[in-house]
Amino acid sequence: MTVTESVRGGMPEPAGASAGARAVQEGILRRQSARESAARTYARALPIVPVRARGLTIEGADGRRYLDCLSGAGTLALGHNHPVVLEAIRKVLDSGAPLHVLDLATPVKDAFVTELFGTLPPGLADHARVQFCGPAGTDAVEAAFKLVRAATGRTGMLAFTGAYHGMTAGALEASGGACDVRVARLPYPRDYRCPFGVGGERGAELAARWTESVLDDPKSGVPSPAGMILEPVQGEGGVIPAPDAWMRRMRQITADRNIPLIADEVQTGVGRTGAFWAVGHSGVTPDVMVLSKAIGGSLPLAVVVYRDDLDAWEPGAHAGTFRGNQLAMAAGTATLAYVRENGLAGRAAELGARMLDQLQGLATEFACIGDVRGRGLMVGLEVVDPEASGGSVWGDGPVAGAWAESEGGGSRARASGRSAGGGGWGQASAGPDGDRGRVGTPAGLDDGGDCAHASAGPDGDRGRIGTTAGSDGGWGWASAGVGLDQAGGGPDLAAGLGSAGDGVGSAWVPDAARCPRPAAPELAAAIQRECLRRGLIVELGGRHSSVVRLLPPLTISDEQAAAVLDRLADAVAAVARGRTAPDQSHQPHPWHGDHAERAV
Repeated sequence: MTVTESVRGGMPEPAGASAGARAVQEGILRRQSARESAARTYARALPIVPVRARGLTIEGADGRRYLDCLSGAGTLALGHNHPVVLEAIRKVLDSGAPLHVLDLATPVKDAFVTELFGTLPPGLADHARVQFCGPAGTDAVEAAFKLVRAATGRTGMLAFTGAYHGMTAGALEASGGACDVRVARLPYPRDYRCPFGVGGERGAELAARWTESVLDDPKSGVPSPAGMILEPVQGEGGVIPAPDAWMRRMRQITADRNIPLIADEVQTGVGRTGAFWAVGHSGVTPDVMVLSKAIGGSLPLAVVVYRDDLDAWEPGAHAGTFRGNQLAMAAGTATLAYVRENGLAGRAAELGARMLDQLQGLATEFACIGDVRGRGLMVGLEVVDPEASGGSVWGDGPVAGAWAESEGGGSRARASGRSAGGGGWGQASAGPDGDRGRVGTPAGLDDGGDCAHASAGPDGDRGRIGTTAGSDGGWGWASAGVGLDQAGGGPDLAAGLGSAGDGVGSAWVPDAARCPRPAAPELAAAIQRECLRRGLIVELGGRHSSVVRLLPPLTISDEQAAAVLDRLADAVAAVARGRTAPDQSHQPHPWHGDHAERAV
């Protein structure tokens, strides 16, 4: 069985866009704008009218062809109209089987559940129950919340900054943009814009320590919750993969406290990240899994899979008219089996790693690309303002200045600006009893310093961090209360602020690595438009809609992947160099020769 599709994806070459075809498309778009709600999203950025599609390729009503790296927001694991999916749908249609059966048992449903359970993490597969929900991931999230609340008798939920779990009320409460919430928000580890200014393993460790503190502190204001929900890779949050070690810590933290762990695999599932389920990278077995998108083989389907000992529901506790979608179950069975039998998860891991490696070159070449990240075929490029100085870790504004506090002298001064040496930042603060935390940056350091922080612990012992001559100035954090101790520093302090007798000494300097440039949603939107002009469909996501996202089907060929990268690089170059006028001639980025012309 062929694993990847051909370059042309089986579609005939279009005869070309006639004036009449363009007029038909423009008319459809005008009527959509006049009739549909202001809540429409993708249609605003992608003014196309798809009429045919196969694999990676979409053809519009005007005859233009596009490489689709949106894939129904990750729904199309096998791309558009894959033969095994169409065959499965036709088989049900031709059989005379009912298409709508509520939650009654059918051979089609039985086959789907059998195939699904065969892919689950080992610790869950043998003790699993499944609840079919309304045909969207957000309803499955709602069902998962109701399940763990019924099973534990508790009501609160734990979720993470940057999360996206759907658009219904309960799912929105657990998502990053929530306003009126009953959900405790925890820090999600981020390397590029780490909320602790650290990144890497150290940032993930601090995020885990924060979580433990919130749960174990009787005065944290967070009662024992009914569950914790997380995404192994935050997709809409900006393509942020969770470190495997952090995932294991969350599993241990929740297990030790009898808190059900809910893994939202709506977008990450079915091979997308390079493992069949993204929790497989860390070896974590969650108590509950929320699944949708690709499990329906391009048709609406959503389920919750959970440990059988959590099944405390009463009959009818969660229901939905369209939870018995037979066509989606047939298409889903075919998709799950095809991905499993053809090793497409492994293929996604290998190809995704190569794509990320090549995309790193864009970040080196163009200052507007702040970060390239992802896992498997879930890839993101964060777009930043190339002319701005370092901003806050959230990317929403520049850093105004640098500061330091002295231990004596009675003087106070303040200055703004970056350090000439490009050093990182350091901070020291006293514990409750006033013992000093100290930070020092002796002369002789090179200019590669990142960050340093020292803090006295609750018992008043001194946390101290210092840098010695010749240090490379990496990150250091020392705290008697937390137990982390690694030397580092931040040279060339740009400014000072101090007062005598307060027992506090502090210093801070922005650093490009830890205080990235502000996010640039306008530039990201421009890159998306330039991609579309070149026949490439991409999505935007992230905190400020400043992350260009790639979600190609798992069946993408090497040649198609090369064409995708070529068109994306060319779009970035056009925006970075100000070559975005409609009449601008198109000069391909020198990566893959004529792949862009041959991919469709």
